[in-house]
Amino acid sequence: MSARGMLLKCDLNSSFDQPEVPMSPRSPAILLNDYFSPEVLGNESPAGHHVQQQQPGQLSASGAVGASGGGGGAGVAGLSGGALSLSQEDIAGVLPNEISAPYEVPQFPIEQIEKKLQLQRQLNAKAMEQDRYSTAPEVHPEHEQLPFDEHDFVAHFQRVSISGEDTSGVPLDDLERASTLLVKALELREKYMRNSHQSFPQTTARFLKSTHSSGITHQERKSIADHPVNPPQSTQSPWVIEMPEDLNHTIRSVSGVFEVFPTDEPTTEPLPYQYPRLPDFVQDMQMMCSMIADGPLKSFCYRRLSYLYSKFQLHVLLNELRELASQKAVPHRDFYNIRKVDTHIHAASCMNQKHLLRFIKKTLKNCADEVVTVTKGTPMTLAQVFQSMNLTTYDLTVDMLDVHADRNTFHRFDKFNAKYNPIGESRLREVFLKTDNYLNGKCFANIIKEVASDFEESKYQNAELRLSIYGKSADEWYKLAKWAIDGDVYSDNIRWLIQVPRLYDIFKTNKLMSSFQQILDNVFKPLFDATNNPNQHPEIHKFLQYVIGFDSVDDESKPENPLFDGDVTPPGQWTDEENPPYAYYIYYMYANMAVLNKFRASRGLNTFVLRPHCGEAGPVQHLVCGYLMAENISHGLLLRKVPVLQYLYYLAQIGIAMSPLSNNSLFLNYDRNPFPEYLARGLVVSLSTDDPLQFHYTKEPLMEEYSIAAQVWKLSSCDMCELARNSVLMSGFPHKMKQHWLGPNYTREGVAGNDITRTNVPDIRVAFRYESLLDELANIFKVNNEQKMQYASQQ
Repeated sequence: MSARGMLLKCDLNSSFDQPEVPMSPRSPAILLNDYFSPEVLGNESPAGHHVQQQQPGQLSASGAVGASGGGGGAGVAGLSGGALSLSQEDIAGVLPNEISAPYEVPQFPIEQIEKKLQLQRQLNAKAMEQDRYSTAPEVHPEHEQLPFDEHDFVAHFQRVSISGEDTSGVPLDDLERASTLLVKALELREKYMRNSHQSFPQTTARFLKSTHSSGITHQERKSIADHPVNPPQSTQSPWVIEMPEDLNHTIRSVSGVFEVFPTDEPTTEPLPYQYPRLPDFVQDMQMMCSMIADGPLKSFCYRRLSYLYSKFQLHVLLNELRELASQKAVPHRDFYNIRKVDTHIHAASCMNQKHLLRFIKKTLKNCADEVVTVTKGTPMTLAQVFQSMNLTTYDLTVDMLDVHADRNTFHRFDKFNAKYNPIGESRLREVFLKTDNYLNGKCFANIIKEVASDFEESKYQNAELRLSIYGKSADEWYKLAKWAIDGDVYSDNIRWLIQVPRLYDIFKTNKLMSSFQQILDNVFKPLFDATNNPNQHPEIHKFLQYVIGFDSVDDESKPENPLFDGDVTPPGQWTDEENPPYAYYIYYMYANMAVLNKFRASRGLNTFVLRPHCGEAGPVQHLVCGYLMAENISHGLLLRKVPVLQYLYYLAQIGIAMSPLSNNSLFLNYDRNPFPEYLARGLVVSLSTDDPLQFHYTKEPLMEEYSIAAQVWKLSSCDMCELARNSVLMSGFPHKMKQHWLGPNYTREGVAGNDITRTNVPDIRVAFRYESLLDELANIFKVNNEQKMQYASQQ
């Protein structure tokens, strides 16, 4: 290894209060750890040896191995002891390798091992008083002003750090180019998130020196006794809501995007609710698409992702037992009783097939004479519907329902959609799985309430159900809200997302609408009206309190032209039968939602997020749309083919709701799913069920998803709890509810935001994830800032 070689250091952060020990050329290397600060990752001596800076009274003893390469330089690997701060007298009574090598197989009597553990416990408090966790102080010096908080202290664990002049492994020119492009891409996403009131990670925002903040305040850390893990149960009806006064503003669509005008005068300027215009979006899309095809950038991102994966494998090898020990030390908390959110599940298929069969039989037994549909102008009771199919309750079986996906649905989205029709009958789907039918969705409301009851019984499982708004008519929102309120379809364990299917071509072919603008009018105009004049639209206003965002759904593998230019046909003039491309749908959903969010925020109302199906199949440009405009996405399978986007999704900590069982039946075999790689690299992934009716067998489909993933990919308890925590973080449940589930300060960065007594995620894992992200961001922004300084000095 050359004089400018790199150092691989596994450090346990031991510190000893004893006199300084001179280092001889033949003595073991003495490594010092200054709170894992990049400033003290080491300086090279003239002879090429790597010697770390020495702090008075803070000395780490480590058994270190030096390997000399052809250039005479020394590479050092050290594994140091536990979190101890010992005096000379303390050390005198123990064997030398008791402290320096706790990772070794024990070779002494059990009494000595117990003595060592007791010593560690006694000195933990002293160590916590002396040290305070701080990472990369040159990036966020404000941490220096924070008062000491014992929970800001990181549990000691074995870290792997790479140091040297250049740790990226690519030529400097490529590194500078990659840094410039990645920073530009992060700035783009930050702009789109800020303009739409969606979230952007604090850590990355701080590196961007952004003024964008979430507006969420932190509270003093409280114990579970002071701040219970279970939110208080609501005692009054969820539909008793304060109604703001009407504003009577004028809402008009301008080039496909609704804007708010104070008066109805034609010359009035709209309220200043800014959003990215279509030409700007097209330009940003084209820049991102050229970026993901850039050769040197692809190589750089691939290397960093490979490094992150390998780093995680090392972390698991070194710290798996410590993580497990941390979990075992927490009373009354394990994987079964931590909060989990099914972040991607459709309401029409949220029950399993046995539940649906049981519900159909029960309804047929109790409500056989109730009129449920009208066929060719003739009202039909439920009994008559089954008589027309020559069926009785005795004949019905799960196999006859035929709603489960099988090997014939692989890459056949049309066959999969047909599985939504029980027994192949669209009439049964209309009766039992629709909100808008002859019974006004009474059966669907009842089965949703049964599913919600199962969630409440399990207590720790929650779901974000997707309900459909097709955009076919202007009263869809009113009917949906009335269905929820009249049927009292509400649970503390459930929130709603509105999915908008991309079906304009079918509506146009059937002459249901004249232009694409009608879909936008039918989807967004009622929302603006309810925000503007809630007293005139009370049902929609009340229902929107429990809606958290929008989803865009359909078969992504349909052929389309993924890119368009700035002079694309506006929605009002899109009158042909061709379906607009994915990016067209997403942009107009995003732009209208951005204006709506600003309008609602100005009134103190809840805002929405965009969480589309993205990257399940089709062109990778869908993932570019998701990167720019979506807070979270569902699926994201194609990220495995685009290292640049995958690395950007990591840096921006974009949530990805993955459904391996769903993918296994439709697009990608289970063993080829990239989920374990995403998790190892540090992407914010969560497990979700998608469609339990089609893919799952048990009463708890989310637990079924977790259990299969754990068995196939050998996930540890820590991995499972990390996934559950991710699912809560990326969910749309209220901030106050998340404070009960994750801790009052869950929005803080790193270990300070983790409460193991609620999440069962060890601080070791949270610290590892946080430090890895800081390393990657520092690696990029350091080069970018140097370039800026160099350019400024030349001016």
